Amino acid sequence: MKILVLGSGAREHAIVHSLAQENAHQLVVAPGNTGIAREAERIRIDQSNPDLIAEFVKDEAIDLVVIGPEAPLVAGVADAVRELGMPVFGPSKAAAQLEGSKTFAKDVMQRAGVPTGRAVRLTDLAEVAATLDQYGAPYVIKADGLASGKGVIVTEERDAALRHAEVWLPHGPVLVEEFLDGQEVSLFCITDGETVRALPPAQDFKRLNNNDAGPNTGGMGAYTPVPFLIDQFGGEREFMRTIEREVAQPIVDTMRADGVPFQGLLYCGLIVNHSAIRVIEFNARFGDPETQVVLQRLTEPLSELLLASANGTLDQHAPELSLNDKSFVTVVLASEGYPEQVRSGREITGLEDAEATGALVLHAATAENDGVVTATGGRVLNVVAGAESLQEARRNAYTAMDRIRLEGGQFRTDIAQAGAALQDVIRARTGAMAAVAEAAPAPAVVQDAPAQLDGWRHVYSGKVREIYESDADASALLVVASNRVSAFDHLLEPEIPGKGAMLNELSRFWFSQLPVANHLREDAGWDAALSPELAARAMRVAKLEMYPIECVVRGYLTGSGFAEYERTGAICGVPLPAGMQDGDRLPAPIYTPAYKAPQGEHDENITYEQTVELVGEQVAARLRDVSLRLFTAASTIAAERGLVLADTKFEFGHELGSDEVVLADEVLTSDSSRFWDAASYRDESLPLNERLASFDKQIVRNWLKANWNGEGVPPVLPASIVAQTQARYRELIDRLTR
Repeated sequence: MKILVLGSGAREHAIVHSLAQENAHQLVVAPGNTGIAREAERIRIDQSNPDLIAEFVKDEAIDLVVIGPEAPLVAGVADAVRELGMPVFGPSKAAAQLEGSKTFAKDVMQRAGVPTGRAVRLTDLAEVAATLDQYGAPYVIKADGLASGKGVIVTEERDAALRHAEVWLPHGPVLVEEFLDGQEVSLFCITDGETVRALPPAQDFKRLNNNDAGPNTGGMGAYTPVPFLIDQFGGEREFMRTIEREVAQPIVDTMRADGVPFQGLLYCGLIVNHSAIRVIEFNARFGDPETQVVLQRLTEPLSELLLASANGTLDQHAPELSLNDKSFVTVVLASEGYPEQVRSGREITGLEDAEATGALVLHAATAENDGVVTATGGRVLNVVAGAESLQEARRNAYTAMDRIRLEGGQFRTDIAQAGAALQDVIRARTGAMAAVAEAAPAPAVVQDAPAQLDGWRHVYSGKVREIYESDADASALLVVASNRVSAFDHLLEPEIPGKGAMLNELSRFWFSQLPVANHLREDAGWDAALSPELAARAMRVAKLEMYPIECVVRGYLTGSGFAEYERTGAICGVPLPAGMQDGDRLPAPIYTPAYKAPQGEHDENITYEQTVELVGEQVAARLRDVSLRLFTAASTIAAERGLVLADTKFEFGHELGSDEVVLADEVLTSDSSRFWDAASYRDESLPLNERLASFDKQIVRNWLKANWNGEGVPPVLPASIVAQTQARYRELIDRLTR
C-alpha cells in the first residue's frame, strides 16, 4: 500500500517504523522529522489543512491515511479524506470531540454508563474557587479543549489550582473534577465504529522530574506490561477484555447510536486501584509516549489493523490481537528549559552509538543540516529498549541514553523503576510456587470441613481462619479463628487449645485501644445463635475491600529483617546505620510493607514505591502514616506493661463507597507481632535467644527445627510443647489486659 502518515513526533516515528518493518509499503509522511526521513518520504504540507491533505491523497493515489496527532482530527482532515471515498485511520471532526471537549466526553460517558469522576464545566474564576472548596484537595483542573497534555493540573495547593485555571480560562472553559485515587493506566483500542480490539496497557510518566515532581509535560517515558494489572486482574488479557467490555465498547456503541461513529484509535486514560476502574479522559489518537512501547508488543501487521478500522471490517479480525510477552521501556530526552523556556538549536551527538546497543531511537523534535543533528523543540527524542524483563529493558534503555549527548538535555532516571521491581516480586513468587507445585509435598493435616452455621454461608478457609457471609446482611462477615497452628508452611497436629479465643481476646483489646476505625460490627446479641465456645473464636465484622498490603512496622532489628540487613544494609529499601546487631533498637520505627499474596503463596517484602504501584500514591501514604502512628501508640501501651513491641503487621481495608482506612483482621496478637519481656531484653547477661524470646509459637518452631528435617509430613507435637505454647499465648494476654 501507499500510506500517508500525518505528524512529526516520536509517536509518528513509532507508527512509521512499525509499518516499515512490514517491508510491503510505500510510506509518505507529512511533515515528519529527521529520523522518520530514514524510513519514509517527507513532504512539506500543512497536516491540519483538510483541503490540502484531500487534494494530495487524490493526486498521489494514497491507499490509506493514518492521522497521528490530535490537531488534524479536530480540524476535520479525516472527514475530507472520507468524502473522497478513501480509507483513513482516525475519527471524524465530530467524533474527535471526545478528546477536543472534556464536556462532550463526560456527557457520552454518563449516557454510556462508563465509570468516571464528577466534573463541572466553568468559565468564571470565582466559580472555580467555589467548586474547588466543594470538592476539596487534591484539586484537579483541566482545560476543556486541546492542550497537548499540558492543560491538566493535580495539586494539593488551592492557590496553584487557581493559577492554573487563570492561565487557561482565557482560552475557554475549564473543568474542575473529582480527584480519582489510584494508578494511571493508558489502554489503546482500535475500532471501526462497531468492533473494538484492545492493545496492551502501558503506564506513562507525565511529570518532568523523578518521583513525579516538577511541572506537567507531554510525557517523559512509558513502559509495558504493567505488573500490578497482571497481578490484580488475573492477567493482562483479562484486563484488556474488561476495558473492551466495560469502557470502550459502550462508548463506541453510544456514539454510533448518536449518529457520530468513532473510527480510529480510542485512547482510554484510566485510574485503576484494587477495587475499581474509572476513566479520567479519552483521546482520539495514539498516545505519546505510550505508542512507542505498545507497538513493540504487536506481532501482527499494524497496517492490516489500521486498514480494517478505516474500512469497517475489524469484525473479520481475530477477537484478540497477537502480542509478544516482552517488556519495553521508553525514556524521553528533552531540551534544557522544557516545558517552559525551551533552549533549542543545540547539536545532538551519539545517536549511532545509542542505536548500536540495540535500542530504537525515535525522533520527535530534530533537524539535520550538513550531517549535524540538532534539537528543534522540547521533547527531542525517545530511546526505546526491550527485553524479557522490565529491569533488563530499563538497563538497556538507559545504557543507550547515556551515549547520547545534548547540552542541557534532561531525562528522568526512574522510568518503570517501581513497575520493574514489582514485576520481579511477582515473577519470584510465581517461580517459587511453581517449584512447590512440582515438588507436590503431601499436606501435613487434612482439615475438618468448616462448621455449618445457621444464617451464615461459608465462603473461605484460611490456614487458621474460616470466613462466613451473612444470609441477612450483605455487609457483614463472620470470621472464626481456629485453634490450628502452622509452621514452615504446614498445619500441625494437635491444635493449641483455646488459641482462637485468645487471638480474638487480644484483638478486641487492641481494637478498643487504638485511635483508628476498625472492622468490628458487634451489637448486642450478635452471637446468640453461636455456642459459647464458637462465639469466643468468632468476630462479626464489616465486609471490606482489603488493600493487598501487609503493613509491617519494625521498631527493632531482628528476624527476617536482620537477615536482609546483613545482606544489603537495608530492609525493603530503607537504609539503616552500619554495624547494627540482632535485637538492636532502630533509630526510629520503619515501615517495611509486604505484598499480601493470594492464599497458598508467600507474602513478599516490597518497597514503599511498589505499594504506590499497587494502591496509588494517596492510599499508600495513608497506610504508611496510619501504621506508624498505631505502632507508636501500641508500643507505649506495651511499655507500660513491661513489654517491648519489636515489630508487627497491620492489615487495612475500606468499605464500599468510602475511602476511610479501616483496621481489619487480627491486630497486635501473638501471631502477627513480636513482643519481648522488657526486663529480659535489658539484661545483657542473658543469652540472646532468651533476651529476644517472644510471646508466640517460637516454642513450636524451635522444637520442629530440632526434630524434623523438613521433608514429608511433620511429626505430631508433644503435649508439653502444646502446653508451653498455650501458656505463652495466655501470658501475653494477661500482661497486656490486666
